[in-house]
Amino acid sequence: MILDMKSNKQNREEMLFFTASEFYDIGCEKYEGIIMNNHKFDTAEDVEAVITSFNQGMMIREAVHSLCSQTMLPKRILIVDDGSTDDSSIRILKEIQSDCSLPVPVTVIEQPNGGVSAARNTGISMVQTSMVLILDGDDRLESQYIEKVSCILRKAPSMAAASSWLHTFGVLDAVVRPCGGSIASFLSRNCCPATHILRREAWRQCGGYDTSMRSGFEDWDFFLSILEASSSAYIGIVEEPLIDYRTAPVSANVKSMSKRLELMRYIIEKHSNAYHENMADALLGIESVSMSRLYGWESEIQNVLGAEQKLSKASEDFLKYPSYGDGGMAAAIRIVSV
Repeated sequence: MILDMKSNKQNREEMLFFTASEFYDIGCEKYEGIIMNNHKFDTAEDVEAVITSFNQGMMIREAVHSLCSQTMLPKRILIVDDGSTDDSSIRILKEIQSDCSLPVPVTVIEQPNGGVSAARNTGISMVQTSMVLILDGDDRLESQYIEKVSCILRKAPSMAAASSWLHTFGVLDAVVRPCGGSIASFLSRNCCPATHILRREAWRQCGGYDTSMRSGFEDWDFFLSILEASSSAYIGIVEEPLIDYRTAPVSANVKSMSKRLELMRYIIEKHSNAYHENMADALLGIESVSMSRLYGWESEIQNVLGAEQKLSKASEDFLKYPSYGDGGMAAAIRIVSV
């Protein structure tokens, strides 16, 4: 199968309609056709990609496929295998590294298991370009991610990193819209996806990812670190869902929520100067999130009562014993007054 190379951008976008298995059954033939025609891909010469992997099997192929299907390719892909023990995952990584038909050079780096922070630091330290794309091995990118995200970074010297909105798939089908911003925005919550493009110099200046954080929130901590390094630094967001984020009930992100308060305490103590200098923004940011969720719950209770349906026990307990000092009592009054 030989591709018509009149529009390489259109052809690469069309590749996204192939599944991972189809990509490796017939996708390589597509790429071989491109290479045999001596076609020169559009490449972001200032961007290399780092993918972290641990026992991710076929999912790592999907991640690589999404990078090889970009309208603007990375200069190189580095896969950091964080001590995989699954034979199938190890075999797939070897197959990817030996696949000479891919349009992007791929290097697989093996290291003992040290956690995602250590794996990312290893990959970034070996990057030779000024910008680095960080991608988890179980996620994927839409075809214009590199083109659009790297573009806003090049145009704004004070922008330390950039990403986009996410489309979740798996157990949750939704669009998640992080807002980015300066350090004040990041003190109350993380405002950037773990998948992002950053300036390598920003990583060097802040000292990299904290390898002691192996229970989650390491990306939030990292963004605070790079924003602390420069008073003018901020993180940009392309307001389109260009990341395909895999969701599962037992994912690391979901499990980390059980330790949220413990992890937040660590972050607050580590970045105490930033919290001290921006105390009002941090507290008001948390309050804004709490109010939004309270109003959402209030509306849902009103809908259930209006339909004469039975409330959950949590909702019944809330109306019987509303919280005080956080807007809870006022919400309960509004609910029963409808």
